[in-house]
This record gives sequence, structure tokens and C-alpha cells, in this order.
Amino acid sequence: MPKFVDHDKRRDDIALVACRVVATYGFEQATVARIAKETGYTTGMIAHYYESKQEIILAALRLNLRRIEERLSQGADPRADLLTVLAEALPVDEQRFTECAFWTAFWGQVSTDKKLKRLNAWVHREYHRLFERCLRSHWPEWQSWPEGLRDETLRSLITFLNGVTASAVPNRADWPPARQLGQLKLQLQLLRRHALETAALDNGAVAVRQGPRTGPSRAIANQRR
Repeated sequence: MPKFVDHDKRRDDIALVACRVVATYGFEQATVARIAKETGYTTGMIAHYYESKQEIILAALRLNLRRIEERLSQGADPRADLLTVLAEALPVDEQRFTECAFWTAFWGQVSTDKKLKRLNAWVHREYHRLFERCLRSHWPEWQSWPEGLRDETLRSLITFLNGVTASAVPNRADWPPARQLGQLKLQLQLLRRHALETAALDNGAVAVRQGPRTGPSRAIANQRR
């Protein structure tokens, strides 16, 4: 009987190796030949699944995004610890370090490639959606905040996560997991406090502008008397 080949798994295996090769050698040095060598396949076998290096990189991007979405989805339960959930996006272990190193290598190519710019915009929107879902699940007051405040808070969080990633990947010794988690914990506390205070001030200002709700009714009642 002919041997069964799981082609979807093989495509994912190639993409996963490509992610590791890019993380180790950089974007330019991640050639199809090097990826083939790391997978143990021939370049002809790689070409059977992907027509170009750019297709392999695109598959690696999608695979990374899918893997982090699966991990973040597991923490969607509001009883889960938000710090632990969001740590899935930081290079705190070998797997996540490789993923983050891949992202930083990818970011270095974005500014000079229009197609990669569009791809990066799509990736950013997907991350925006994932992290918004995490905050909505873990902060009960999230939905009561004005849309602009929610957007500001979410963008600040994503900027922070990207900044830690960009710092920790090339300076791993300076950014051990404990420091990354400590900074993330502090950032979450600051962002939540800021948002709560801002929402309270906004609600207070609205209340002042509207005045006591019973005032107009009483005035009308007095006039009728």
C-alpha cells in the first residue's frame, strides 16, 4: 500500500522550520536551500509545496499567528490570569523566543516592501482583535468604557508588547522572563488605573452637564401647581 502523506502537516513543518531559520540567521540568510537543509527535504520537495521564499515566509507568519491565537484562546476564560495569558506574546521561553525573533526579523523588512507592509497591516489587525478579546474577557468594566478609551488602552498595550519584544530578542540576557513579566504586570496595572480614572472623570463631566435628573421634572411640576 502507498504510504499516506499528510500534506497539510508537511506544509506546516516547512513553515515552522522557516520560522526557526529566520529567527536564527535573519531574513536575508533564510534561503530556500537553507530551509530545505534544516527540514531534511530537498529543494525540489520544498518547491512542491511553496513556489517561492516569500510564500514560505507568508505561511510562517500565518502559522505563528494561528499558534498564538490558539494559546490566547485557551486563556479566554475570565478566571484565567490575564498576566499569564498575555505573556504568550512575549519571548519568555524557547518557543516564544523563536516566534518573537521571527517577528523582529520580519519587521526589519517591512519598511522597504509594499507587499510586506500590507501583510504587516493585516497581522496587526489580527493581533489587535486577539488582545482586545483578552481585555474584554478579563476586565469586567471594559465594555462600559468609551470606544476611544478602549482603543487608546489597547494600542498602548500592543505598543508595550512590541517594545519588550524588540528589546528582549537582541538583548536576551538583559530581559529574562521575570523582568518581562514584571514589566507587563506593571503596565497592565497602569493602563487599567488610567482607564478607570479617565472613565470616572468622563462620567462625572457628563453628569455635571446634564444636571440632576429630577430637576426639570420638579420645575415643570411646580409650574403646573
